[in-house]
Amino acid sequence: MNAFTRLRRAVCPTLRLAGCALLFAGGPVRAQVPGFETEPDTVRALPNIELTTVDVLPSTVDTKGWLLLDKDIQLELGGAVHNLYDFKFDKADRQFRSLRRRYPDHPMPYFLLGLSTWWKIMPSNTYATEYDKRFFAYFDTAIVKAQRLYDGDNQNYEASFFLSAAYGFDARLHAERRDWRQATVSSKRALTYLQKSRQANGLSPEFAFGEALFNYYADWVAGEYPWLRPVLLFFPKGNRALGLAQLGTAAREGFYTGTEARFFQMRILASDQEKRVAEAMQTSRTLTREFPDNACFARSYANHTFTEGEWAECERTSREILTKLNQGMPGYEGTSGRAATYYLGYLMEERHHDPGRAQDYYRRCLVFSESVNQAKGGYYLFALANLGRIAGTQRNVVDARRYFEQVLALASRKSPLYRDARTYLRQHPATAPVNSGRSAVSPSKLVLGTR
Repeated sequence: MNAFTRLRRAVCPTLRLAGCALLFAGGPVRAQVPGFETEPDTVRALPNIELTTVDVLPSTVDTKGWLLLDKDIQLELGGAVHNLYDFKFDKADRQFRSLRRRYPDHPMPYFLLGLSTWWKIMPSNTYATEYDKRFFAYFDTAIVKAQRLYDGDNQNYEASFFLSAAYGFDARLHAERRDWRQATVSSKRALTYLQKSRQANGLSPEFAFGEALFNYYADWVAGEYPWLRPVLLFFPKGNRALGLAQLGTAAREGFYTGTEARFFQMRILASDQEKRVAEAMQTSRTLTREFPDNACFARSYANHTFTEGEWAECERTSREILTKLNQGMPGYEGTSGRAATYYLGYLMEERHHDPGRAQDYYRRCLVFSESVNQAKGGYYLFALANLGRIAGTQRNVVDARRYFEQVLALASRKSPLYRDARTYLRQHPATAPVNSGRSAVSPSKLVLGTR
């Protein structure tokens, strides 16, 4: 395993999904509770339905009043959906609130406002909690509105769609906040309504999106999260190939879910399961061109170009991230800053052969990481190691020891970072004079992202 793979696993544990939280939200769930037993749920599971076919058109479906399929609504909301993904939240939310005034009893406006709130949480890798109350309020309301529609007509597949998606988001954030009991209950409900809404797959690609994610992740989730196995026993097995194909259809044809599908597609292709980073980079490049102010898309593109050795694009994108961060643009904060400064530090050192500027960027990476409470590994740890190595080559033993002592405190004892730091500290004891003239034996150089 090369150094960059270790870095990716440390800082981008992509797609750690909890149950049907995987329906729409996606991303890392940071912990699990072994042995957690789920409580009985009041929602009765639907009969086991084999998900072996797609695009099933119900023979008789009354779609009157379905906003999800209303072309006039799509035309009206096209700009709002674009503004949402381009992080123009104020503009998008104004349009969604206008929809709510006209359709106060429909779940769609509340769902869209909840989705907008989710993307305000996303740039922090979901660590930010200031939007939690608003997030849960919107999705709780969407669930109440959709449940009323479903209770009035259990063939209302649009209501099932919103119930499945809203419960999925609810499960995801509860899992991020380690509320495993509520996350499990919401996951089960999301899966139940997913099976119901799939019967309308032939009406719109929006309906197939959740099934695509379930198909891709079902087996993986069961292995990764044993506490969800009792829930998944009531549902069909997944099919990764089919799921990826369905996701491609939703990405190409979905109006509301199209961008979400592309974002998932990008993350899946770049994951350790698929290892198709070059393809993921093509998707992230397209997303950044369509939505240039989306911090998550920009950060993903910078990561992919760094991985693939596209140095010029990585440098340009990283500088743009820092410029927008300094301008205070929505979504650009410490999480994006720590990645961008690490990439620039590496590029200053390797591409421009300027250790002074490299040190400056690595130090800024440390500050950004500390500002978002991400000072235990990943970019922070690699920046410390590189600062120690540069100080070592400059025969600045005091600084080198300071950085490597921090590496020892944070790194795994089995990691190359730990071994290299320990080697340097043993060869350069604390009593050694600074710039003593002795040859500096620095640890092996970390070459990240090179081909």
